[in-house]
Amino acid sequence: MIPDLDLPRGPALISGAGSLARLGPRLAGLLAPGAPLLLVADPGVRPLADRVEAALAEAGLEVGRFEALASDPTAAQVDAAAQAARGHGAAAVVGLGGGSALDVAKLAACIAGDRRPAADYALAARPFPEAALPAVLIPTTAGTGSEATRTAIFTLADGSKVWAWGEAMTARVALLDPELTVGLPAHLTAATGIDALVHAIEAATNRNRHPLGQSPALQAVTLVARWLPRAVEAPGDLEARGGMQLAAWLAGQAIDACGTGIAHALGHALGALGHVHHGRAVGLALGVALADNAEAAPEAHRAVARALGLPGEAQWTPGQLAGAYQALVERVGLDRRLAGGGLAEGQLTPEGLLAATLRPENRAMLASNCRAYSEAELGGFCRRLLAA
Repeated sequence: MIPDLDLPRGPALISGAGSLARLGPRLAGLLAPGAPLLLVADPGVRPLADRVEAALAEAGLEVGRFEALASDPTAAQVDAAAQAARGHGAAAVVGLGGGSALDVAKLAACIAGDRRPAADYALAARPFPEAALPAVLIPTTAGTGSEATRTAIFTLADGSKVWAWGEAMTARVALLDPELTVGLPAHLTAATGIDALVHAIEAATNRNRHPLGQSPALQAVTLVARWLPRAVEAPGDLEARGGMQLAAWLAGQAIDACGTGIAHALGHALGALGHVHHGRAVGLALGVALADNAEAAPEAHRAVARALGLPGEAQWTPGQLAGAYQALVERVGLDRRLAGGGLAEGQLTPEGLLAATLRPENRAMLASNCRAYSEAELGGFCRRLLAA
């Protein structure tokens, strides 16, 4: 059954190898001649930022740049980007990079017309101001799907990893050019690709699932299974890179429609406390919960199993699905170690991870999961995660 939905109007989509060349003319048609733009760019992709800036300048647009951001961006960084947009008189904000850069860009675009700090919008505590700037999002990874969602993730001063949500965060334009992802290292290609896979699996199986979210989610699972190993093994393969961009986009649409689940509750806690890369954190978290989830919602997980290439009839079992998932994780080389390599000795305890998982910002994800878990069961997942 499909619930009553207020369906968002999605971004205009520009895609395909070499599509960056079409961005400037497209924006020149949307904005006034010579309009100022703020380019919010991950500092790790500066050569790509130079290309984007040149393409926009060639279209007659005035470009300022903001690069003072990092992975797991803070509220202070979002505030600084919003102030940069105000100071530049920006008519739009362009985000370039992974999910962190895109989240900073679209949240800054939403609050630039106000003087309230980003923290005031955490957990949808208040609506965004009406004068939001249009956002143009250009991912250089294929994982978060931030370019397709109405959500941004950021960290408060107390270390809490929180989210903001609203229709105003829908991008005006998204550009998917696989050429911009070719330089992504193999370990990040794997981690961001597994992030897209977890998005898709959780959207297709959680309590909020419905056909309008499940359809893109299952297609994303199929695309990740097909293209992620190739993207890791042959980084210059534009077909594989493009397939993964489409997977991330579809998975982003799916979580925007249906949300996530336990893997994101555990993963956000792991990221907040141990600063583990988001894709890696949610990928490891789903690994410890997938078989139990599949027992609770077998029909939904049977569809996931088929999308991963397993038989979907009576011989399918939750254990087989969990095994197929782990096999893909291992094939693409996702670092599964936390104990003795991924975290410093004593940096994180099962008790601390459990407490972080149960924080208010993670409760909605736990509630959306297809199976409710007791604190004792969640504690068991935390112990298994930290023993890996």
